[in-house]
Amino acid sequence: MGAAMVGGPTAQAATNDPLYSKLWGLQQIHAEQAWSKSTGAGAVVAVVDTGIDFSQPDLQGQVLQGATFTGCQNTRPCGNGDFRGPDGVDNGDEHGTHVAGTIAAVRGNGIGVVGVAPNAKILPVKVLENGSGSSEDIADGIRWAADHGANVINMSLGSTPGGQLLSITGVDTAMKDAIAYARSKGVLTVAAAGNSSTALCNDPAFDSVAICVGATDQRGLHSWYSELPNKLDLKSVSAPGGAGLSALGLPGQCDEDIWSTVPVGTGSPGCGQKDYDAYAGTSMATPHVAGVAALLFAQGRTVDQVENAILATAQTPGTGTRGTYTPLYGYGVVDAAAAVNS
Repeated sequence: MGAAMVGGPTAQAATNDPLYSKLWGLQQIHAEQAWSKSTGAGAVVAVVDTGIDFSQPDLQGQVLQGATFTGCQNTRPCGNGDFRGPDGVDNGDEHGTHVAGTIAAVRGNGIGVVGVAPNAKILPVKVLENGSGSSEDIADGIRWAADHGANVINMSLGSTPGGQLLSITGVDTAMKDAIAYARSKGVLTVAAAGNSSTALCNDPAFDSVAICVGATDQRGLHSWYSELPNKLDLKSVSAPGGAGLSALGLPGQCDEDIWSTVPVGTGSPGCGQKDYDAYAGTSMATPHVAGVAALLFAQGRTVDQVENAILATAQTPGTGTRGTYTPLYGYGVVDAAAAVNS
């Protein structure tokens, strides 16, 4: 199991975060227009991923003490969700910090970016090291998050195409069962569709009660790399994930992708920011949906009401219809403003 690497009108910035103009993803889902109704205050989003850099300036005050399930020698969990893990080393585990920033980076602090739900809290659960982890660690992380205050679980990770068979045939149902457990506790899980351009969501999104999330580009169109967000129960949507042009050998396209926080000092030279970077993938699309879910939970809605609001208000590019399923976009691109007003 590995972490997936895996358009609306432009809003007038109501924040002084200097990279806001590059956050076309927030603009595409109308996040700013939702903030008058909800900023996510009181909601908790578990980022089940590679861990988070607690020292990231744009996440100060946003991150709760979490848990680490990977690299443990005896007792599990064995840490607080820091991206460095039990060995204290960064093994290329910037991914979770990027995901967290899209969900809940601080708003109006004069630096960097802002999250979809800027007053929500992040619960870091480290289940991946160097981009991969076992289904046992991931499942235990999901259950821990559900038992420790999470309203939403963000899973920007997934199996390779064909991995769905392990769950469908009963060979490995650990993640599916854990997601069902979380749902029984009133927790909504959102999971990345995958980045292999196939016709089905990868697991754990495919064969579970999670909402599967496909990716769109800056124009609001299906991203070339994204799996089509199709799954058995049809609970799927799309969200901004970026163009992914660097994967095609086209460098210098940072603003076509998703800007967010990364561990301090790990920003890529090509994008020119020390503590921020631009990534692409359904991994980046998924936290946009998790952020919208946080806005809705903060309004006092139940898990069923949150899920229904996300699916019913999502909008299909081109036709503009809402709550209509298509194989290319699922129920459509999530719309934060429409959801909180539904």
